[in-house]
Amino acid sequence: MGGWFRYLALNAQSRAGLSANAVIWGAVAALAAALAFILFTVAAFLWLADRYHPVVAGLVLGGIFFLVALIAAALCFATRARNIARARTELAEQKAANAAWLDPKLVAAGLQMADGIGWRRLGSLAVVALIAAGLAYEWRGQKSPPNDKTEPEK
Repeated sequence: MGGWFRYLALNAQSRAGLSANAVIWGAVAALAAALAFILFTVAAFLWLADRYHPVVAGLVLGGIFFLVALIAAALCFATRARNIARARTELAEQKAANAAWLDPKLVAAGLQMADGIGWRRLGSLAVVALIAAGLAYEWRGQKSPPNDKTEPEK
């Protein structure tokens, strides 16, 4: 079973590019960005408070952050609606593609063939096929690692 878990882990890494190091460095970068944002905001407040009145400085910064929040919320809702529409379209395409397998004539023909062969024989064949597929997959995953001393092909 170790081969299956390794395959799933590598598949997730190839899609998302995540590893323990990437997560740690991402967290450090997020923390540094948050601290820089706080320091720049405090500096902007102090500059505005020195130039104008502290209340005006607070209102200006509050207005800017409120405007940024409104724009971000609008973009969030637009992106959400676009993702919902795209997902519904893909689901409809998948449903249409799979509808051919649920054709009553095809199902009836399959049931007749299964009755002719026998359900016990079909069950046995299915189990043997699944075991063979699992073994083939595991053996394929047991390849020796490439030699690091050889030059990569160009």
